[in-house]
Amino acid sequence: MWTVVYIAPSTGVAEKVKDILSGEGILVTLKTVELNEDGRGSVEVRVPEGEAEEAQEILAEHLGRL
Repeated sequence: MWTVVYIAPSTGVAEKVKDILSGEGILVTLKTVELNEDGRGSVEVRVPEGEAEEAQEILAEHLGRL
């Protein structure tokens, strides 16, 4: 089962978060919840349930750099 660990305000931010987590060896999927023509909206960053805690720790370390 997939767990949402971050809701990004745009596809660009979602891709950056995905790159960070993927770089740490975590499987990541993106799910568009709401998006307008300029790429802004809500994009869920999702990881397998068993990796959610680790993903949140990684994001906490990198949050200021997004």
